[in-house]
Amino acid sequence: MKKKKIALIIGVTGQDGSYLAELLLKKKYEVHGVKRRSSSINTSRIDHLYVDPHLKTNLFLHYGDVTDATNILKIIDKIRPNEIYNLSAQSHVKTSFEMPNYSSSVNAIGTLNILEAIKSLKLTSKIKFYQASTSELYGNSDEKKQSEKTPFKPQSPYATSKLFAYWITRNYRDSYKIFAVNGILFNHESPRRGETFVTRKVTIGLSRIALGLDKTLYMGNIYSLRDWGHAKDYAEMQWKMLQQKTPDDYVIATGKQYSVKYFIELCCKILKIKILWKGSGLNETAIVKNCDKNITPSIKLGQKIIKIDKKYFRPNEVNYLWGDSSKARKKLKWKARTNIYDLAKEMITSDYNLLKNLKKN
Repeated sequence: MKKKKIALIIGVTGQDGSYLAELLLKKKYEVHGVKRRSSSINTSRIDHLYVDPHLKTNLFLHYGDVTDATNILKIIDKIRPNEIYNLSAQSHVKTSFEMPNYSSSVNAIGTLNILEAIKSLKLTSKIKFYQASTSELYGNSDEKKQSEKTPFKPQSPYATSKLFAYWITRNYRDSYKIFAVNGILFNHESPRRGETFVTRKVTIGLSRIALGLDKTLYMGNIYSLRDWGHAKDYAEMQWKMLQQKTPDDYVIATGKQYSVKYFIELCCKILKIKILWKGSGLNETAIVKNCDKNITPSIKLGQKIIKIDKKYFRPNEVNYLWGDSSKARKKLKWKARTNIYDLAKEMITSDYNLLKNLKKN
């Protein structure tokens, strides 16, 4: 009988971790997840997967923190996984300007702690390691599309810390022959996305306005351009990278680009809210021209549902990101399956229904 593969997901309770755990469990892995201890329960994204450990289960949770090198070493030594996926991060770009030390500790030194544990335990030939990297490495790139060959120009403490993680992963691959890879992920969203990320901020904000819970959604830079995919599609790519014969780094992207403003317009269209943009800069607003009272009973014609607030701008904006994942398509036979409309519809429908049910109760 073929021995069951063991995977360790560091950051299992996040958006990406939850989709990856689902995928690996379907593939009959024994899945171990690391989550930080908290005074509040923070497992909502994986509650549907979790079974009481006293019963037969393939999902096991461990308390841990990548900033604690001893803790991480003990977990890896105990589990002895075949694959490690490092999805842990302080991933809010704007927050990294306010908390640069913490962001660097988690994103940079945390990655080093995992790699050093693999080396110290003499598991370099037995463990495959995946590092979740980011398109923020490119900053405001001089190239129209960003690929694995595009020079990096990080423009935030978050991106700079992730750049260290990227290079230390490659360094340990070259120096110690660890099967270690970087997935350079462009923006990937879902109903499980954190509520303060821009797409989720839009879908929750517009849903609240539609249901009469708020009147206005305040935004930052609505002209920033991003390559948005579905996190579920990207989880498959992360797994594929560790199934190859030789380690390599890959861009994970849809190859299509849209503005934050377009995403807002798309969500309004799905909610059957017709808007008109007026003004410019910090004075730009979106005004309701028409709406479906069956879906948005509390919205009034002429209501200003979008306003701009300078406090939501980053100190150093990245205006343009657009991924070229042709290497992944060619070598791994992977491509994104979810288009921007279906992504927006899934997210706005989920948040609208959730808030509608909460309002009833």
